[in-house]
Amino acid sequence: MLQQDILNLTRKQFAQWLNDRGIAPYRADQVFKWIFLRQADSFGEMTDISKQVRGMLADHFTIGRLKTAGTRRSSDGTVKYLFELSDREHIESVLIPEDDHYTLCISTQVGCAQGCAFCLTAGIGFKRNLTTAEITAQIRDVKKDLGDKGKLTNIVLMGMGEPLANYKNVINSLATITDGDYGLQFSTRKVTLSTSGLVPMLERLGHDTTINLAVSLNATENRTRDILMPINRKFPIESLLDACRRYPLSNRRKITFEYILIKGVNDSVEDAKRLARLLRPIKSKINLIPFNEHQGCGFRRPAKERIELFREILQKQGYTVITRLSKGADISAACGQLAANIKNYNEKGQSPVIQEGVSSAQRADADERFQ
Repeated sequence: MLQQDILNLTRKQFAQWLNDRGIAPYRADQVFKWIFLRQADSFGEMTDISKQVRGMLADHFTIGRLKTAGTRRSSDGTVKYLFELSDREHIESVLIPEDDHYTLCISTQVGCAQGCAFCLTAGIGFKRNLTTAEITAQIRDVKKDLGDKGKLTNIVLMGMGEPLANYKNVINSLATITDGDYGLQFSTRKVTLSTSGLVPMLERLGHDTTINLAVSLNATENRTRDILMPINRKFPIESLLDACRRYPLSNRRKITFEYILIKGVNDSVEDAKRLARLLRPIKSKINLIPFNEHQGCGFRRPAKERIELFREILQKQGYTVITRLSKGADISAACGQLAANIKNYNEKGQSPVIQEGVSSAQRADADERFQ
């Protein structure tokens, strides 16, 4: 009999599966409680369910775990996990320590098709979407590994891949992640999805979930964003911001606009003033991310003074601005540095290797834009 990973189902879907077979749907609550709250790895552990039902469940389902192929710990306490999937592909997740809790950055695809010029994951290319089970398992497995060493309260879908390009599986995983009764029990206010700007799916997202939205903007005019983020050629800044204006938000929520500051590319005074004008009609806050340098990319981080000036201009315009100094750079776990390179996990230490120059394609684009 062909078995499927039960983590691919939401609790509602599993309850329907049980009901179709004459089993009381409330058994889904019990099973999910065992899996997500008690970290059960077999149906045999579920002692409040009859032996007959447990046997039937074992015939039809597995309870999946990801294989931890490696971990790396940063000097700042960040932990990067390398997970091996059933087809021998690999993804990375990053556990980030905060003052009194942890945030987990999870992946939604193996590789990525968006081709952003500043992102190391783009070099992998797109291999496949993660299943609902593979998305959910990253959280379940890290929670088990963390144990009582700290509280995991925040989830960000900002790892490898574009979440909105794997829409169905992401939405199903979010149902379990934010299931406050028997799932992973994360508040929707503590879960954030970051997108490069797939406008049609963005319009659906606001009606299908109430989690936080972050939009990776990174430029204030189309010519630069076309170079940095090829998705802009299909969905330019005007259409993206129009979708953001129409995005349903509760009274107290705002869209976070992520802006990676790159020296000489998008960090000018004019860019800061233009950004302030662009976002004026939108309930928004701004997350400035100084570029995290990595191997094979010729982009550079701006000077500290330039970053501060950019922030001050936005703050004077009334925006809430956070300058995010990404953690885990010494293990290539910072924003834009995920690549699931197995070799890196066999080394005791790895600082990002910065190479002068960029690829020929990047150089051609940059030359055309910045001459």
